[in-house]
Amino acid sequence: MRRAVVSSAATTAGIILLLSLKPHQAAGPTAVIGSGGSNTPGAADPSDAASPSAGAAGANGGTGPSSSATGSGGTRKVTGNAANTRYGPVQVQVTLSGSRITAVDVIRYPTEDRRDREINGSALPLLNREAIAAQSAAIDVISGATFTSEGYIRSLQSALDQAGR
Repeated sequence: MRRAVVSSAATTAGIILLLSLKPHQAAGPTAVIGSGGSNTPGAADPSDAASPSAGAAGANGGTGPSSSATGSGGTRKVTGNAANTRYGPVQVQVTLSGSRITAVDVIRYPTEDRRDREINGSALPLLNREAIAAQSAAIDVISGATFTSEGYIRSLQSALDQAGR
């Protein structure tokens, strides 16, 4: 009888503790998602304001290419097509110095809810580092961010194709 009371009390205490735990809350929006710019979550790069791919999806689904040369010495930025995923479009802008990838900025990605922001806040910097290290779109998908990773890779490949790489 005594064991049953102790077991019940321990079980009840354990359940109460589990129910009182709160899920991890993100500290707030990530200030920089790209490796070379200052994009805020869900905001398009201001330099893309005139491109057909910026802003809301248009008649072509917001997948139009955009390319612009910036600076001197062969440094240029190329924006890939927006890749539609299950959770929203993903679009990257690649900064190239000659034919070398120096930075990848994610200018569009899913931000509909807190979970989207949490997943993408950790996955996108990893994808950026992998793309720069690999110097191509042949990178691994991030576990837990499969759809975003696949959209990122498609948009990155589109930008590299436009750049002639």
